[in-house]
Amino acid sequence: MACLVAGCAEQPLPVEAIRRDACLRNVRLEQLQEQIKRCDAVVEAFPDDPAPRNDRYLLHSLAGNDKAACQDLRQAAKLAKAIPAERLDPQLRSDLEVRQQLCDPAGPAGAPAP
Repeated sequence: MACLVAGCAEQPLPVEAIRRDACLRNVRLEQLQEQIKRCDAVVEAFPDDPAPRNDRYLLHSLAGNDKAACQDLRQAAKLAKAIPAERLDPQLRSDLEVRQQLCDPAGPAGAPAP
């Protein structure tokens, strides 16, 4: 009888592994705070990867939190500098360069930031 009872036990569902690209999957503006929390877990799972911080920058920007967005961007740029140029995704490199200008205290072309 014990074998029969053990055979009926329900197995837990597999836990989905955190993916490096999960921050911007299925973005819904009405759920930005939940998505930022999900992205926090991605950043924590990949602490040396600049891509999730770059993604979280975008989520913070959409939420209107420029200070947090720029903090993520600065950290992403710092992490990217530690990666050899030939190994860094060219699109990520371009995103970081353009976005750093947005976070520069002097603003683009030296104009004061709003």
